[in-house]
Parts: sequence; C-alpha cells; structure tokens
Amino acid sequence: MPRRARLVVPGIPWHIIQRGNNRSACFYADEDYHRYLDTLNEQAQKFECLIHAYCLMTNHVHLLLTPMHENSAALLMKHLGQRYVQYINRRYQRSGTLWEGRFKSCLTQSEEYVLACYRYIELNPVRANMVEHPADYPWSSYRCNGQREVNPFITPHEEYLRLGSTDEQRHQHYRELLQVHLEPNLLEEIRSSTNGNYALGSERFRKEIGQMLERRVTPGKAGRPIKET
Repeated sequence: MPRRARLVVPGIPWHIIQRGNNRSACFYADEDYHRYLDTLNEQAQKFECLIHAYCLMTNHVHLLLTPMHENSAALLMKHLGQRYVQYINRRYQRSGTLWEGRFKSCLTQSEEYVLACYRYIELNPVRANMVEHPADYPWSSYRCNGQREVNPFITPHEEYLRLGSTDEQRHQHYRELLQVHLEPNLLEEIRSSTNGNYALGSERFRKEIGQMLERRVTPGKAGRPIKET
C-alpha cells in the first residue's frame, strides 16, 4: 500500500516527531545535542523554515516549525537527518540507520493549537518524569520561550507574540500557560494527528485544508464501506 503524501501548505506550522530506530537512543553526550541543534539551525536557514519550539529527548525529537515553501520542511528533515547520522556514525564508529523510518508530522492550526503544541513539546521531559520543571531540561526551547535565554534557533510564532506587548509579558503569560497541563483529549489529538499525518485543528480548519489540498486530512472511519443494495 503506498504511503500517504504529507499535508503541505506553505506558511502553516508543522508539528514533527522523529524517533530513533526501535526507540533506541539518538543522543549519547552533550556534544551530540549541540551538533544536532547547530545542524538544525543551519538547515532551517538554508531551506527557509522558522523554528518555533523544539525538544530533544534521549530517543526522539519534537519540532514545531513553519515552512516557507512547499518542500522546505521535507528538505530540512532529509538533510538534517542525513548529516546527523553521518556525524553519529563517525563519532561512535557505528554504521547503519539511526532513525525509525519517516518522521511523523501534522499541519497545525494557528490560534490555540499552535500554543498547545508549544506546551506539548516543552513539557515532554516533565511528562516523562525526567525533570520537575521544563526549565530544568537543557535540550528544549523552554528557556527561550518561557525565560530570558537568547536562542538563535528560535523565531516566535505570531500566536506566541500575541501573548504580550513586550518580551517580559510574553514570557510571563507563557509560563502561566505551562502551569495548566494539557487535557488528555488534547494530548491524544496532538499525538494521533502527528502520527497519522492529519490536520490538527478545528473542524472548520480541517475542512478548509481538505478542500485546499483536495484530499482527506482526518482519519477515515473504521471498517469497510457499506455496499448499497
């Protein structure tokens, strides 16, 4: 069965998950995280993707980005993945793949869904019981989005900018947002949309994307269609 083509609309954010092969580790030392981020920044500039949020977990990666062109995100992930694998294989004298097949992605509606993805991504280490607070985890964008740390990789999304008229107001309001954990149904919606390559957003947003792309952008109904008699 052919794999479904990705949903691509330039200017609309993507939530991306890329996992290690067989859930194996992708990062082994601090230098590896730094190399991944440096390569991400380099390739994002080259292929014109705006990075809004990220979290590098031990065996997978979360990104929230906006591609400026139809192929921007796919080219970014292709070259980022290849370069990072080459680095890991050289550094640790290994061979073969590092990533688990294709990365997962979904188109994400602006308004509350973009900020929900911000929170979903940066709270990942907390949900995994790795840290008590996202500020304690060094390999995410939280210290930029929630505090005053300068991060050259990050371009704030317009929904984030609407949180306040100054950087301090935005940081404060974003920290307040993160104090309220995502509801289980919203967590599941983000996960299922990303894993299934569907549109994440309201019914109206999904309908508009479906009409624009002339294809299904939501899960189909289970079972075979009922034959007319």
